[in-house]
Amino acid sequence: MSEEVKNRSEILFIYDIRDGNPNGDPLDENKPRIDEEAGVNIVTDVRLKRTIRDYLHDFKSLEIFVREIVYDEQNMFIQDGKRRAKDFGENAEKILDDCIDVRLFGGVIPLKGDSITYTGPVQFKMGRSLHRVTMKHIKGTGAFASKEGSKQATFREEDILPYSLILFYGIINENAAKHTGLSEEDVTFLLDGIWNGTKSLISRTKTGQVPRLLMKVNYSKKNYHIGDLDKMIKLVTDMPHESIRDTADFQLEISELVNKLAVEKGSIKDIEICSDDRVNFCKDGADFSIDNLAEATGIVVKQITF
Repeated sequence: MSEEVKNRSEILFIYDIRDGNPNGDPLDENKPRIDEEAGVNIVTDVRLKRTIRDYLHDFKSLEIFVREIVYDEQNMFIQDGKRRAKDFGENAEKILDDCIDVRLFGGVIPLKGDSITYTGPVQFKMGRSLHRVTMKHIKGTGAFASKEGSKQATFREEDILPYSLILFYGIINENAAKHTGLSEEDVTFLLDGIWNGTKSLISRTKTGQVPRLLMKVNYSKKNYHIGDLDKMIKLVTDMPHESIRDTADFQLEISELVNKLAVEKGSIKDIEICSDDRVNFCKDGADFSIDNLAEATGIVVKQITF
């Protein structure tokens, strides 16, 4: 059995999407979520967790607790939490043993006469684009007539983002890991789900999402982490943010991040990283190769392989 997680970690994940909708708002005609004041794109942590869950279940054949299951084919009724818990004999320990998503993200397990709440060791903040975005409204015609006998085809309308580079910040808490039994193997699956789950989304609005950077900072100091690592990455470009369409249009300035990691190296065990070679980094205004992170920080850097 894989060893239980004993150290705290912070996660940074950056991905982009072109001509799509990374996370529609059902309360606003499923338009991409926008922070109107800042002009940036927002993606909920629930969306990222759904991506991870679906990948682990569909591609890795791992059991997850939170998934849509039809129990009445005639009426297409979908299980609620109580019915789902019955699939495991309403046994909370069995649910933890069987379901990786509960070990990762926690959840409320409705049991007969009571419920148990597990605080998830893995938590993400809302993802936010590193630049202001613009939304495009697109109209098109459908393939079918609007009604039988009609010569007029149906119309289709949707809202998309021409481009969005999105940054997520997450944390793995070793204390909460004790309660769900989160293992190092589970965390390996988590990273796989973040990176390859994002690449594997093939819905019409998500096709074309590309993971660009995944960094996991592992601490040696007990009950400690730096925090706010996501605020230490800035997008720099000479063009209006709304005109960005590709990774070639900008650099990611990581001076503050690199310098902070170097200062805190005594508290850090190592850093795990996976990056796409089309992302351009800079430090103190000069080009910077992410391959030089170990040298720049004095910290052991390991490549994540899937």
